[in-house]
Amino acid sequence: MEDFYYAGGLRALMAEIRDLLDLNCLTVNGKTIGENLEGATVLNRNVIRERSKPLQESGGTVVLFGSLAPDGAVIKSVAADRKLWQHTGPAVVFHGFDDMEARVNRDDLNVDENSVLVLQNAGPLGAPGMPEWGLLPIPNKILKRGIRDMVRISDSRMSGTAYGTCVLHVAPESYVGGPLALVHDGDLITLDIPNRRLDLLVSEEEMAKRRAAWQRPEEKDKRGYLALYKEHVSQANEGCDFDFLKPVAATSVKI
Repeated sequence: MEDFYYAGGLRALMAEIRDLLDLNCLTVNGKTIGENLEGATVLNRNVIRERSKPLQESGGTVVLFGSLAPDGAVIKSVAADRKLWQHTGPAVVFHGFDDMEARVNRDDLNVDENSVLVLQNAGPLGAPGMPEWGLLPIPNKILKRGIRDMVRISDSRMSGTAYGTCVLHVAPESYVGGPLALVHDGDLITLDIPNRRLDLLVSEEEMAKRRAAWQRPEEKDKRGYLALYKEHVSQANEGCDFDFLKPVAATSVKI
């Protein structure tokens, strides 16, 4: 970050992409983006490169869609093991954080390096609050074999400094009955980062049966802030925002 600062910082970086920005947008200092970028220059091209000479062709974050994430999911591709960018494996399902903690390191857990670890009920409503549980631990029996990464999927988040093949923010989340809630142990799941896909390889007929049998977890927060939160918060793909904070259409008022 110090090198970035002395290379011109954020203003210099934004100046490099000024043709992609709305330069008339007003900012918090009362000036437009265009006004704030006047005079911004890049002082070190080894740090802030030209768009025609990027370090890599795409960004480090990928949005996935598919039968397991109809409304999207996110993965930090630069943090994932390249060998797992295209991977199909059987699911090992944890029904919540406590269940994961209790079973992930048990010797009798039916898991190997090809398995896909799945954490349910860790999203905006299910946790609640979408905590940083997405960096699911590698089971000890796998770590002992020298394996340091596996495909892991959840509707939660993880730290920006965390590494691993972790699919996050799956929407709709499992708590509201999204496909993630219907995953069973042994189901095959395909992660395909190059093609931006995340799919549960289960037939529509079987999914319909599971959907009909699924029951939403019992609501424990029936009053107070958490009840208000759960009634009004949106899903991950909509920003986990309160619906009452969204702008409403102006209406004429007769006096």
